[in-house]
Amino acid sequence: MNEVLTSDEQEDQPLDLEEWAELAGRVLDAEEAQGELSLAFVSEAVMADLNQRFRGRSGPTDVLSFPIDEQPGAGQPGAEQVSNADAPGEQPVMLGDVVICPAVAVANAADHGQSLDDEIALLVVHGILHLRGMDHEDETEAAAMEERECQLLADRRTDRRTDRRTDRRTSCRTC
Repeated sequence: MNEVLTSDEQEDQPLDLEEWAELAGRVLDAEEAQGELSLAFVSEAVMADLNQRFRGRSGPTDVLSFPIDEQPGAGQPGAEQVSNADAPGEQPVMLGDVVICPAVAVANAADHGQSLDDEIALLVVHGILHLRGMDHEDETEAAAMEERECQLLADRRTDRRTDRRTDRRTSCRTC
């Protein structure tokens, strides 16, 4: 059983937390992940602080992921996961935190020629895939991650432009 805990700690953009929690839950189900996920939306100032503290980079970024309980085989398709969620008195596995900055997402959406909702959906999926062990440090990893993003967003996205995907690969500021 998955649980997505959401928080809106910013005032830049109105958000439908239920929509993003539902998307995150569907992604976790598709990834066969079990546990709790925290999905937080923060201001540029908070994101800049997190980016500096944890990545040594100045300024805000669009999404950061913080895995908590490492799972055996995380990120591997079909990897079996153990969840304590159903055991009496046991705490569920904490998958981690995904932190998104809607103010940065607004600028990215304009650059990518898509709606803010599509950009935030991409960031939710992207952040969860990082928690699952995926990355984009090289072209092979990037291609695999982008392919999985497209698969997970296929039922939601109406406009998947290949030029945006190519631009994102070369200018990704999420990791």
